[in-house]
Amino acid sequence: QVRLVESGGGLVQAGDSLRLSCAASGRTFNMYAVGWFRQAPGKEREFVAAISATDGSTTYADSVKGRFTISRDYTGNSVYLQMNILQPEDTAVYSCATRPGIRPLAQIWEYDTWGQGTQVTVSS
Repeated sequence: QVRLVESGGGLVQAGDSLRLSCAASGRTFNMYAVGWFRQAPGKEREFVAAISATDGSTTYADSVKGRFTISRDYTGNSVYLQMNILQPEDTAVYSCATRPGIRPLAQIWEYDTWGQGTQVTVSS
């Protein structure tokens, strides 16, 4: 069983950057693709980015392409989300999740283990 803990959220101004971390426990973590998702107040959870279990391939939502970068420490148990040029519409609770497969898919229903999330608030 994998456990996920997110950190790195906070309150920033528009145009600032944040780096989120997803720390995993469990020896099978590196067998799973990992995704980042976000949920803003009153909205459904949406896909942000995902990274492969093996070869570093990535998938991004159109809304974050060119601003966010997902990376992974394949020697350890962490996945990161570097968020640049943050905008107020990026305000949400950000959660990481794993799926039982290696491909970095964007579909939320593919992911079955979730962290509690970390709040990101971007002021204008």
